[in-house]
Amino acid sequence: MDRKEEKGLLRSLTLKDAVGVGLGAIIGAGIFVVTGIAAGVSGPAFIIGLLVAGLIATFNALSSAQLAANYPHSGGTYEYGYILLNPSLGFSAGWMFLISKLTAAGVVALGFGSYFHQLLPIASPITFSVVAVIFLTAANYFGVKKAGKLNFLIVTITLLTLLYLVFSGISQVNPENFKPFAPFGISGIAEAAALLFFAFTGYARIATLAEEVVEPKRTIPRAIIITTITAIILYLAISIIAIGVIGAEQMALSISPLQVVANALSTPGVSIAITIGASTAMLGVLLSQILGISRMMLAMGRRNDLPPFFKTIHKRYQIPHIGIFITGGIILLLSIIGSFEFIVRAATFTILLYYSITNIAAIKQPRSERMYGRLVPVLGLIGCLAMSVSLPLNVIASGVGLLLIGFVVRFLFHRIS
Repeated sequence: MDRKEEKGLLRSLTLKDAVGVGLGAIIGAGIFVVTGIAAGVSGPAFIIGLLVAGLIATFNALSSAQLAANYPHSGGTYEYGYILLNPSLGFSAGWMFLISKLTAAGVVALGFGSYFHQLLPIASPITFSVVAVIFLTAANYFGVKKAGKLNFLIVTITLLTLLYLVFSGISQVNPENFKPFAPFGISGIAEAAALLFFAFTGYARIATLAEEVVEPKRTIPRAIIITTITAIILYLAISIIAIGVIGAEQMALSISPLQVVANALSTPGVSIAITIGASTAMLGVLLSQILGISRMMLAMGRRNDLPPFFKTIHKRYQIPHIGIFITGGIILLLSIIGSFEFIVRAATFTILLYYSITNIAAIKQPRSERMYGRLVPVLGLIGCLAMSVSLPLNVIASGVGLLLIGFVVRFLFHRIS
């Protein structure tokens, strides 16, 4: 396929926009929910797990940056798999991305409805979820630049509320809450690292949108690095404050640990601020999911791994509008009927497979394209594989099953097309 003959997407995302997309994708359920689960499996030492997860995420981020700088097309690892590896690995990456992100988007939409209902209990949580999906789908339709501006506003509000929590809690940190530091030993820290890795994975959204980034070879690596470092510092600060204020045991008992932290502080308005921050965080993730999923559908439509109508680009707004509307429709359906639990669990395996393929593709890059050396993707791959084997067998089996379903669908589609 000759890309020069194809109408492309509009390159309008600046460094600020790209960083905003990355932070919008990262700062969501990870910091507001997963920190409590991690505290339950490792105690205060989940901070060490957070740093380990951040280090592995950094290796993966650098691999993604190196690849996106040299292959700035929509689709991210799906494209790298096709170009540098083989069609099967490329398709695996694309299919797993769609499964994991569509499922996650349904869960995030429900999460937004739940949080926003606490702020404004004038309608049911599901009503707010539905309205959010429709609104963000429409926002995506009017161009990636407008969606980027909305995303930047959402991310700014989320960051300000989290920083307010951090500064509010500094004076109320109790050092005794960090003892015993590692009650579950190394195994607990390792499990916490595996859980917390998924809190960092949104940086790849920048690579998925590479075709719409201005000066991609320069902008994408900088955006991914800035996003990853910012997320690590922010998560570390929030985690230290959370443990210091309420302790790891209290964090583990709640599905919204940061709300518990906020409720324990005497600073005016901090509790409402965190509820607002959680709501905007969910909105930011949902917006970035629609952006990323629709671009993956575009890339897969171009290679006939999905129906070719997905590669249609709107003449005026230069966005994959069919992919955007179908993405919004699927998320809306998942929000109404609820996500299947086994798919949600399998998403943990699918995202690790996705990043494993990213690192393999980076290892295969010619020496002239490497920006960070070969050791970085090797370490990223080792980290992904190590976390994969720590997952329960039923989660791995579910992930493999979903992958096989994808290959069956692809085979049938190719037979009839």
